[in-house]
Amino acid sequence: MKVPVPLAAAVLLAEAALAAAGPPGAEAGFTAEEVRRLERHSPVPRLPPDETNKVADDPAAARLGQALFFDARLSPGARVSCASCHDPARSWTDGRSLSLGTGRGSRNTLSLWNVGYNRWYFWDGRADSLWSQALKPMESPTEMGGSRLAASWLIWADEPLRAAYTALFGAPPDAAARRFPKRGAPSAADEAERAAWERLPAEDRAAVNQVFVDVGKTLAAFERRLVSRRAPFDVFVEGLREGDLAKQAALGGSARRGARLFVGRGKCTVCHAGPLFTDGEFHDIGVPPNEAVALPDIGRLAGIQELLADDLGAAGPWSDDRSGPRAALVRYLAPRPDVAGQVKTPTLRNVALSAPYMHEGQLATLRDVLRYYSTLEGRRGLPAQRERILVPLQLGEQEVDDLIAFLESLTDTAIEPSLLRPPAAPGTP
Repeated sequence: MKVPVPLAAAVLLAEAALAAAGPPGAEAGFTAEEVRRLERHSPVPRLPPDETNKVADDPAAARLGQALFFDARLSPGARVSCASCHDPARSWTDGRSLSLGTGRGSRNTLSLWNVGYNRWYFWDGRADSLWSQALKPMESPTEMGGSRLAASWLIWADEPLRAAYTALFGAPPDAAARRFPKRGAPSAADEAERAAWERLPAEDRAAVNQVFVDVGKTLAAFERRLVSRRAPFDVFVEGLREGDLAKQAALGGSARRGARLFVGRGKCTVCHAGPLFTDGEFHDIGVPPNEAVALPDIGRLAGIQELLADDLGAAGPWSDDRSGPRAALVRYLAPRPDVAGQVKTPTLRNVALSAPYMHEGQLATLRDVLRYYSTLEGRRGLPAQRERILVPLQLGEQEVDDLIAFLESLTDTAIEPSLLRPPAAPGTP
C-alpha cells in the first residue's frame, strides 16, 4: 500500500527527532550504559513467597501479627514491644546508635522496610526466615526479655488474641489446665526459667513451641506488608524508559549527578545492587568500632554458628517447607574464619530516614558515611579480611552533596496508614 505523502513526511520527521535525541536517557544527561545500570535498580519486584510460612500472605495472620507487634505484654511488665525498637514514626527503627530494649544492645536497629525480600536476617544473618527473625528478640535479655512460655500464656489468657489465633491455627493449649509455668525457655538467661522449661513434659514443650512459632509467623505476615517501592528515583527511571520528561523531573540536577557517581566511579553497586540496593551478603568494610561496645563484633562467623544450631529455621521441624529453596541455602554455610567481622549490606531504600548508620551506629549522618568511604580514615581489621575492592574515593564536597541528594531520592514512606498503629482488634473484622 502506498503511504500518503503527509504521513511519510511525519514518519521521517519523527525518525529524525529520535536520532537527534540520541539513546534513551540522553535528554537526562546519561549515557546508554549509565541508563542500563540505573534500570537495574528499579522497579522493586513483586514480593517473593515464603514457603516456610503457610500464613505469610494471609490477611488474618497479618492482622494478628500487627496486634502482637504493638503489644508490650510480650515482655515482662509490659515494658517493650516490637514497635519500641521498630517505631513506625522513625521509619521502623529507633534513631539510636545501639538498640535499647530491656537492656542496652550491641548493634544498631535495622529498619523493617522491605524485610520480606531478605534472604538472611540480622546484621550477622543468624536467621534464615522472617518468622524466625521475629522470634529471637522476644527471648533476648537485652531486647524484649520475654519467653515462649509467657507468649503461650498471653495467647491463651487474652480472649481476642485466643479467638484470632484459633481461627488461624486451631485452639492453643490450655496453659492453666496444663499448669504451664508463667515463664521459661530452653535458652533463658535465668537458670530458674531454664529449669522450668526442662521440667515440662516433651509434649507440652512441643505445644508451647508451636504457639511460639505461630506467633512469629503472624508477625512475619504483618512485616511483609511494609514495602517501599515508589520513590522519586523509581519515577525517574520509569521516565527514562518511557522518554517521559515530566517523570524524569522527579530527580533534580544534584541527585542525577549523584546517581552517575553511584553507578559509575563510586562503584557503589558492587554491594548495593539491584532494586533493593543490597546484594544481601556480608562484608567487612573496616569501619572503626563504637567505643561503647565492649567486645569486638565477629559478625557473620557467629551468625552462621548460631543458625546451624537453631531448630527454629527454614530447615527445622517448625518450618512449613523443610526441603525447599530457603532450607537448601543453609546446607552451603560453614563457619569459616575469613567471615569473622563481616556484616550484612543493608538496603538503601529510605536510608535517609534511618540514621545513625553502620552495624554499631558509629556514623551519625549520611555525610559521615560518605566521608568514610571517601577517606577510609581509621579503617581497622586485617588486610586479608578487608574488602579488596574498597579504596578511598577521594570525593569532593560537591560530590558528597550530590550522593546525598541521590540517596534522599530513594525515600518512599507511602503505606496504608492503618499499618502504623495497632488494629482495633486482632481478629478479622
